[in-house]
Amino acid sequence: MNTEQFWALIDEARGQASAPEDSYDVAEQACTLLAARPREEIVAAQQIVWDLLADSYRGPLWAAAYLANGGCSDDGFEYFRGWLVLQGREVFERIVAAPDELAELPAVRAAAADGEELECEATLGIASSAHIDATGEELPADSFTIRYPPLDPEWEFDYEDAEEMRRRLPRLAAAYLN
Repeated sequence: MNTEQFWALIDEARGQASAPEDSYDVAEQACTLLAARPREEIVAAQQIVWDLLADSYRGPLWAAAYLANGGCSDDGFEYFRGWLVLQGREVFERIVAAPDELAELPAVRAAAADGEELECEATLGIASSAHIDATGEELPADSFTIRYPPLDPEWEFDYEDAEEMRRRLPRLAAAYLN
């Protein structure tokens, strides 16, 4: 499996989900679709997930996740990026490049109105669950690596600083800060 095939799998899972806005439903569909593929592709998918998480490990996106979720720990940032992966390639790439555009997504506007968090821990385990479903065995321990880049020091500020958030992420701050 390569990155293009992975994104096609996510698109197919979104199409099969009874509620594409329900990231856990999309993750479940992705797991089912992936489990039907050859073992090598399932294993390769795990590395792709972690590569996407590393690609999106950026200070501006973390600040956006903090605003959207009312706080954001290390794990919370992973779950937020898991949610973002399940939105599909176009949304993922657009939001990673310009996190303030998160405010324009209908799912985000709905979550802001309802006080719901944008997260999906299940994304991190799509390949491991698919591997167990397909083989009855855990993924091999050496099947993936995680290498996060350093965060942008320009985005190391107090995310509780509402004025700074308004300055840096004005559209998202307008949706979440009163």
